[in-house]
Amino acid sequence: MSEIAVHQRVAQHGMLLGHPKGLFVLFFAEMWERFSYYGMRALLIFYLTQHFLFSDDTASGIYATYGSMVYLMPLFGGLIADRYLGFRRAITFGAVLLCVGHFGMAFEGAPAVRDGGDVVRDEGALQIFYLSLAFIIIGVGFLKPNISGIVGQLYPPNDARRDGGFTIFYMGINLGAATASIVCGYLGQTYGWRYGFGLAGIGMLAGLITFVRWRHLYAGAGEAPAPLALSKPVVGGLSQEWLIYLLGLVAVVVVWRLVQFQATVGYLLAVSGISAVVGVLAYSVFKLPAAERNRMFGVILLTCVSVVFWMLFEQAGTSMSLFTDRIVDRELFGSQVQASQFQSLNPVYIILLAPVFAVAWVWLAQRGWEPSTPAKFGLGVVQVGLGFYALVLGIDAANSDGLVAVGWLALAYLLHTTGELCLSPVGLSMVTRFSAARLIGLMMGIWFLASAAAHYLAGLIAARASLDTSDGIDRVSALGVYRETFWELTVLAVAIGLAVLFSSPLIKRLFNEDEPER
Repeated sequence: MSEIAVHQRVAQHGMLLGHPKGLFVLFFAEMWERFSYYGMRALLIFYLTQHFLFSDDTASGIYATYGSMVYLMPLFGGLIADRYLGFRRAITFGAVLLCVGHFGMAFEGAPAVRDGGDVVRDEGALQIFYLSLAFIIIGVGFLKPNISGIVGQLYPPNDARRDGGFTIFYMGINLGAATASIVCGYLGQTYGWRYGFGLAGIGMLAGLITFVRWRHLYAGAGEAPAPLALSKPVVGGLSQEWLIYLLGLVAVVVVWRLVQFQATVGYLLAVSGISAVVGVLAYSVFKLPAAERNRMFGVILLTCVSVVFWMLFEQAGTSMSLFTDRIVDRELFGSQVQASQFQSLNPVYIILLAPVFAVAWVWLAQRGWEPSTPAKFGLGVVQVGLGFYALVLGIDAANSDGLVAVGWLALAYLLHTTGELCLSPVGLSMVTRFSAARLIGLMMGIWFLASAAAHYLAGLIAARASLDTSDGIDRVSALGVYRETFWELTVLAVAIGLAVLFSSPLIKRLFNEDEPER
């Protein structure tokens, strides 16, 4: 269906608050999908260390491998949707896989036990766990990159409401994330893992039902580029569409094996990342004119800076969560708050502060004070470092029981969030704005590949804060380990952030921001 026909049908369905009604269906579908994802994420590191009794470093490695592959698979899911399935079919298939994965996580099996120096685990339940992770990884790959595509197709290209529509849509993301960490985290750590993971699965099922039940409001947006070709048999009587679904299940099996071999995933990320960057650099040097070449150098440089930011930011799911569980005084208003629930702070801060930042950037720009793109990256990295310094100060001020006041943790999350708001929204804009026109798709792929690499590196960093908990927690030694790790992260982030800030005038010259982009 043509874009004009889609927009005409969108108008026929009427508007809600000045926006297409389909936007609000997608808002709730994505809210429930993010509810399921962040609900599971809030519990994952605790499930690994407390149910399966994995050591801190092994659990962090599994978590990091999962996170890196979650960010890698959308590259393939987006490509398949663009060329074959279309957004709607890809999202529906991904949502089905996610439901299977989340409900599979609810099967926890017998808890692991220590037998002398060994840990005895329910191997059947462990394999179901790994398989469930694989379903979630491939499901996210098909769903995550494509639901935003339908939002975009609901609006004509120059529609002034587009940015407002995406703002409403992304509020759904953070609303789902904040709610999930609070509710699923509480159920999982209070009543049993199956309840937290099961509620995440119910959330995903609600998202799938919402997406399918009111699909008529998309008015043809997100359809396959060649619907007739999808129904033609291609292999053994299978249509092209069902062949893709079958290959998706094969991918689940492959990922099921990969998540159990963290080192292999690391090598794959390293080889693919280095190959992609070297290839882009070579193309830029030999094929592009000087202005485009310089911009490409700037994009690649700041993409590398983003790796530093995200590998530190993603400590929230591993070392910071374990620190919260073991060292932070979590009693608020006479009640004990579960450690997993504190992961809601980041999305809550985003909901509160994103409008403030949006207004602030405009206000600064009107006065010629808005920081440049490189300066915003530098500010983001400095702030994530200051967040870790807040934890260092909290450790130094620990009470006589060796517990850190919860206010220091809240401050750390606040600084990490303000850093995210300086860097994350700017990153995608930078890639689309300054990349050479013929390389935008590839550079978007490299941006997501960088996020995947950052998640993997985050696991290696989290391993530095590992504790031996086989005989319980010695808070004195634990405080020392966490202080040393968080101080090292402070120094690393602030040093790199300041270096980017001081060199931002030079990097800005690469972008030539004062001239028209193309």
